Amino acid sequence: MKRRTFLENTLMVSAGLTFHSKLLASERLTPNVSNFKSDWHTSPDRLWLGPGFWANRLQDWQIKEGGVESVIRGKNRSIAILTHELGEQEGDFEIKVDFKFLDFTASSDFVGFRIGNKGPIDDYRSAAIYGRGIKIGVNSNGQLTVGEKTVDTPLSRADFSNKLTLVLTGKPLHNNVYKLDLAVINNGKVLQESTGNLLGKTEIVGGITLLNDCQTKEQQVFTPGVRFENLQISGSKLIGNEARTFGPIYFAQYTLHHDCLKLSAQTAPIGSVGQEVILEVQEKGQWRVLAKVKADPISRVAAFRIENWQKQEVVPYRLKSLLATKTGSPSVHYYEGSFAPAPKPNAKIKLGLFSCNCDHGFPDTDLRKNMLYHQIDAALFLGDQFYEASGGFGVEETTLDRSILDYLRKWHQFGWSYRDVFRHVPCISIPDDHDVYHGNVWGEGGEAAIKEGGAAARQDSGGFKMHPDWVTMVQHTQTSHLPDPYDPTPVKQGIGVYYTHWNWGPLSFAIIEDRKFKSAPLHIFPKEAKIRNGFISKPDFKDESYLNAPNAELLGARQEQFLEEWVQDWKQGAKMKILLSQTNFCTVGTLPKGSLGDDVVPSLAIPELGQYVSGDDMTRDMDSNGWPHSKRNKAVDIIRKGFTLHLAGDQHLGSVVHYGVEEFGDAGFAFAGPALNNIWPRRWWPTLSPNHKPLEGKPLYTGNFEDGFKNKITLHAVASPRKTGLKPAIIHDRATGYGVVLIDPETRDITFECWKRSADPENDPSNGQYIGWPITINQQDNYGKKALGYLSEIEMNSANLVVQLINETTKAIEYTVRLNTSKFIPKVFSDVKHTVRIGDPDKNNWKELNGLTIKKNKKRISVNL
Repeated sequence: MKRRTFLENTLMVSAGLTFHSKLLASERLTPNVSNFKSDWHTSPDRLWLGPGFWANRLQDWQIKEGGVESVIRGKNRSIAILTHELGEQEGDFEIKVDFKFLDFTASSDFVGFRIGNKGPIDDYRSAAIYGRGIKIGVNSNGQLTVGEKTVDTPLSRADFSNKLTLVLTGKPLHNNVYKLDLAVINNGKVLQESTGNLLGKTEIVGGITLLNDCQTKEQQVFTPGVRFENLQISGSKLIGNEARTFGPIYFAQYTLHHDCLKLSAQTAPIGSVGQEVILEVQEKGQWRVLAKVKADPISRVAAFRIENWQKQEVVPYRLKSLLATKTGSPSVHYYEGSFAPAPKPNAKIKLGLFSCNCDHGFPDTDLRKNMLYHQIDAALFLGDQFYEASGGFGVEETTLDRSILDYLRKWHQFGWSYRDVFRHVPCISIPDDHDVYHGNVWGEGGEAAIKEGGAAARQDSGGFKMHPDWVTMVQHTQTSHLPDPYDPTPVKQGIGVYYTHWNWGPLSFAIIEDRKFKSAPLHIFPKEAKIRNGFISKPDFKDESYLNAPNAELLGARQEQFLEEWVQDWKQGAKMKILLSQTNFCTVGTLPKGSLGDDVVPSLAIPELGQYVSGDDMTRDMDSNGWPHSKRNKAVDIIRKGFTLHLAGDQHLGSVVHYGVEEFGDAGFAFAGPALNNIWPRRWWPTLSPNHKPLEGKPLYTGNFEDGFKNKITLHAVASPRKTGLKPAIIHDRATGYGVVLIDPETRDITFECWKRSADPENDPSNGQYIGWPITINQQDNYGKKALGYLSEIEMNSANLVVQLINETTKAIEYTVRLNTSKFIPKVFSDVKHTVRIGDPDKNNWKELNGLTIKKNKKRISVNL
C-alpha cells in the first residue's frame, strides 16, 4: 500500500488548516476499490488483529494459527473492517468467511456478519465501535438469520464440528431494493441457505463487521467462542480507503524541556516482548535514524529520550515499526509528525486547554477541525482523557493482564480522536480519577482501597481500587514523555510519581498530581457525618470545623515543597509561571437545596438561555480542591508568590476564578476549561444575597462568593449548561467545548478564550465563545493582594531581571518575579524592613538591597549588574 510522506501531509507545523483538509481527504471513501482480503494467515500469533481492524474488545480476540479467535464468549463481540464498507452506489457484493464454533455446549451463540453498520456519529470510527446494522449469520442451534428472517430448518449441530464457510451475496433489484442470499457451505456443498431476502438500499449502506454475539448473563464467559479465517469482500458496491488504518503505532506525544526531548509512542499489543520502534528525523530531505527503543511490554509505550536537542526549526519525524510476518519479510509501518522548537523569548504563545472527554461525540472530528484551526503551540490534556464506559462494555477487573488491555483500548480510542491535535506540538497529558477507573480519588499517598463493597464505598475508603502495577501502567502511558519527576521516590504500593516542572521557551510550568496525596474525607470526619462519595450525607451534621481540616492533606508536603522551590526558580529565561493540575482550588458548583450528594446532577433540568435557576446551594464536594480549606489556602498562597496562572480541568464547567485567601482577589487567576464531552453537567446558579454585586457589565452569577468550604472566589465567567436547540442535545446542551489561552511574554498579558463545541472559529468567531469570554488579565494580577505600601523605586541597567522580596522579620520570601521593565516599585504588605534581591538566575548574578522600608519621600535606587 502506498503511504503518503510527511511532506505530503503537512509542510509546516503551523499549517493546521492545510493539514486538516488533507486529513479529511485521507479518510474519504472512494468506489472501485480493490477487493478486501484478510491477512491473518501471514501474521504470527498475537493479540492485535492488524491495522485494518478494530476489535470489540481488544482483550477478547487474538490471531492464532492463521485465523482469528474470540477468547471469551460475550454480548456483541465484533471485528470492524476499517478500510472498506458498502457504499450508496448501486452494485453487487459478496462477503464470505470461514468459521468454526469453538464451544459446542453453547446454545445462544450467533456468528456471522453485521452490515450497514452505522454509529451515532457519521464516521467510520463511530460505526466501528458503536455501530448497529443488519445481523446476518447462523446461531449455535443451526438456524440461519438475515435481519428479522430466520430459516425454520436448522443445520445439524454435527456440521459444526467442521470448518464451514458463510457466504452472503447482495444484488440490486428495483426501487432501491436489494436481494440478499446467505449460505453455509462445507467443502463446496451448500448445507443450508436463506435466499430472496429483501432489504432497502439504505439499510445495507455502511460498515461491515464480523460478529460473535453470545447472550451470556455475565460480562463474559471464559470459554472461546468462534474462529474466523479467510475473510473476503468483493463487488462493485464496495467503497474504501486503504489509508483508514490504525496502528501499530497509534500516536505519539512529546515535550521539549531545556535541551531534553522526550517522546512516548503508543504501540499496539503485538506480543509479550516489546515491539522495537525506530525514531527517524528528516534532515536535508533524507531520513536519519535518531534512536531505537523497545516498547514496554506492559504499557506498550516506546519511550524515547534525546539529550542535547537544540534545533531551532521544525524537524519532521517518523516512527517506524517492523511487524513480523510468516512470509519472512516484515511489513513496514510509519507514524509521522514533527518536533517544534521552543518558543522565542518574546513570541506570543497559544495553549489549548482540554479535559473531560467521554465518548458521546467520538471520534470528535468537529473538535479536531477547530483545534487545528487555532494553530495552538502546545496541547494540554488535563485529565479524564476518557471515562470508564468509553467504547462500551464497562470496566474489566478479572485479571491484571485483561484489565491492562481494557484500559489500553480506551486510551487508544482517545488517541484516535485527538492524535492530530498533538502530532506537531508538545503535549501534556495527566491522568485524573476516571483515567484510573474512579469516580473520585483520594489517593492517601498511594494506599490500596478496600476490596469489599461497591464502587462508592471503595473510593471513599481512600487510595486506589486498581492493582498498583495497573496504576503505574496508566501513568506510564500518559506521562512518560513529561520532564523527569521533581522527586521520583515512589509512594505506597510502589506507585510512581510524575509531578514535575516544564521549562518551555519563556514559560515555566509546574505539573502536579492533585489526587495522589489527598486525604480521604472518610478518615477525617467523624462517622456521624456519614461521608458518601465525598459528601456529608447526614442532613443535621453542622460541625464546620472539619471543612477546614488542618490535619488533612491536599497536595501533600512533597508537592508543597516542590511548589515553594518552583515559584522561586526563574532559570532558563522563564518569564511567566503556569500551574497545571487536574482541578482548581475551589468548588464552582451548586445543587438544589437539601441535596446530600451529586447523584442528581445528570437528571437536572437544563435551563433555557436567559433563565436564572433559583433554589440552589453551594456544593460541598470534597473531590474538589476546595477541601480541605486550610490546605487549599496554603496551596493558593504558595503559587501566588510566583504570580502564577492556574490552568485546570475536571469541573466540566468552564470558569475563570480569581482566588482569594485573606480577602477576595488577593491571589491569582484560574481557568478551568469546559468538558470536551460532558458526562456530568455541573452548574453554577448561586442564591444571591441582597447585597450581592456582580462584576460590572457581567451576569448576576459573577462577583464575590464563598464556596461551600468558605473559600473566597471571584467569578469572572462561568459556562453552565443551557438549551441550545442543537443536536445531539447530550453534547451541545451540556456546555461542552475547550479553552484557548493566549500568552504574550513581552507585555505579560494573558487572554482566556472559552469556545463552544458548536463554534465555527474560522467563519463565525464572534458567536463562538461562551458568555463572558474572552477575558484578559496581566501577570501582575496573579498576586492581587493589596499593598500596605511601596518601597523606593528601583531603576536597573537592564530589563527582564528577576526580583525577589524578602520580609526581614519573618524571613519569608513574599514573591519572586521576572520583570519586563527596567524600573520597579516593590509593593509590600507589612511595615517592616525588607530585602530586595535583583539578579539574573542563569548567571547566578545577584545584588541585595537590605533594610528597605516604606517611606513617604522615596528615593530612587539604581542597580547595576
